[in-house]
Amino acid sequence: MEKIKYVWHDIGGDVVKDTDVYLLKDNKTLNNLVLSSTKLYRGQRTNGHRHPGQEEVYVFVQGWGEMIVGDEDSEPFGVGQGDYVLIPNGAFHRVTNTGDMNLIFNCIFDGKRNH
Repeated sequence: MEKIKYVWHDIGGDVVKDTDVYLLKDNKTLNNLVLSSTKLYRGQRTNGHRHPGQEEVYVFVQGWGEMIVGDEDSEPFGVGQGDYVLIPNGAFHRVTNTGDMNLIFNCIFDGKRNH
């Protein structure tokens, strides 16, 4: 049996992207869901994107920042350790690290989608 228990700061999996902005890892142990982890470095933000036909759950586990969900001109709201954000089907979303440490958030989504 493959490993099934992980901790917030190490979800296992493989590095998908490693840039000056963030480190992204995906754990594809399950057949239908992916557990993804993003370490967003201080002062950085994600490009923002949407996934038509997909919903996501973001779980913030370290640091503080702001997030936009909806349209690109939506009002940002604060996010931080202990927060869960539900991202509706096809909604634009972007995260900005406004804190003084790396912002880490984990994401659960349908593994059938193409990035």
